Amino acid sequence: MRRVKPFLPLFVLLSFLALGGGCATLPNVSETIREAPATGGSPQIASAKGPISFKQSKALMERLKRSVKATDMLQRYTTVIESVSGSPLTKGNKVTLLVNGPATYAAMFKAIENARDHINIETFTMEDIEDETGRKLADLLLQKQAEGVQVSLIYDSLGSYTTPAAFFQRLRDGGIEVVEFNPVNPLKARGKWRLAKSDHRKIMIVDGKVAFTGGINISQVYSSSLSARREGKDTQMPWRDTDVQIEGPAVAEFQELFLDTWKQQKGAKLAARNYFPDLKEEGNALVGVLGSTPGEDNRITFIMYVAAITFAENSLHMTNAYFVPDHQTIKALTDAAKRGVDVKIVLPGTTDSSLAQFAGEYFYSRLLKKGVKLYKRRDALLHAKTLVIDGVWSTVGSTNMDFWSFSTNDEVNAVVLSREFAVEMEKMFAADLAESDEVQWQEWKKRPLSLKVKEWFSHLLSRWL
Repeated sequence: MRRVKPFLPLFVLLSFLALGGGCATLPNVSETIREAPATGGSPQIASAKGPISFKQSKALMERLKRSVKATDMLQRYTTVIESVSGSPLTKGNKVTLLVNGPATYAAMFKAIENARDHINIETFTMEDIEDETGRKLADLLLQKQAEGVQVSLIYDSLGSYTTPAAFFQRLRDGGIEVVEFNPVNPLKARGKWRLAKSDHRKIMIVDGKVAFTGGINISQVYSSSLSARREGKDTQMPWRDTDVQIEGPAVAEFQELFLDTWKQQKGAKLAARNYFPDLKEEGNALVGVLGSTPGEDNRITFIMYVAAITFAENSLHMTNAYFVPDHQTIKALTDAAKRGVDVKIVLPGTTDSSLAQFAGEYFYSRLLKKGVKLYKRRDALLHAKTLVIDGVWSTVGSTNMDFWSFSTNDEVNAVVLSREFAVEMEKMFAADLAESDEVQWQEWKKRPLSLKVKEWFSHLLSRWL
């Protein structure tokens, strides 16, 4: 999440009050695991034409399991998630990994240019930006609207706080339907006003056939490329982030999330469009779309992370921008390292939130002493939220490893079960490792007392970062 700084102290105070003094709790994942049905069956898997048979589902999972080093992680994870999630695994998806802003924007612009029916966008931060060709996104969206393609936008009020109102008014004047999620201004509230609630999702759906999701906002910070920085060009610190482009049956799950948010925010009645076209299989990946919403006791993205870490058997390679883990996550990570899992986590070396950085570093000693390997990314502001486990299970999404994401925000993650996609994820992770410095325990424990004090103070505020 791109932190909004101009009124952070006030925001923290009001959020504290809105959360009832920080009394919100996360689900006990150990209990969720215990209460899940006994393993041995197969998850319900859907195709473009509907649910497939138990026999077909079992065959798909067995084939996937045989493609990697022996692991029971897939069966155990899917059993738990199926017990708490209404979102099925879908087969027949093509998932393309998009590394950093320029690659993601290029793919998005291509999809927008090819749109014929509708474009739905849901984002935390929406700014008036230009891609590398100098063409403004707003201009392209207005052009497609003028051509008869219905464009609908949900933007988060807090995340887009610094974007001029005139920018959104220009979109509305051009016929684009716009919804401000949970307005910061209580006079604009639709129903109960609650500042401590943000839409942190990043979703774009085009014609109901292609979806984008991940950590990338519509923001100027993604315009710089990493290569430009290395070549010494005069440019701002590039943001290192990750998105995915998905084609196939899973796109309908993203559309459901978007339309549900639109309805919950009391958006205007949308034009009659083909939001759920007949979809065909585009690839071989199994995909689960997991959306968390405040007020729900399952907090599905939190359960997703802790359960997946708990079931890891061989390798666990995580990248996370705002890493302020709770005790359940810490235990899952340290237990994994103890049982011999290769646990590596790439974290920011440079951040836009010092409080979050220090709050996360408070836990480094505990993790390092238990065998978890930590790395700090150089020469980029890390914003990605990814994880790949046992060379077959991967997730890319908007969820940070902090209490705010897990308990308060609307979030979304795509879970991809695919050996081929996991290979691409591992290549990306290896590239980040090559650009990172390992945090060595012998050096870390010698850090100055002043830093330890900052870490201790920041961790006291960890529920409001």
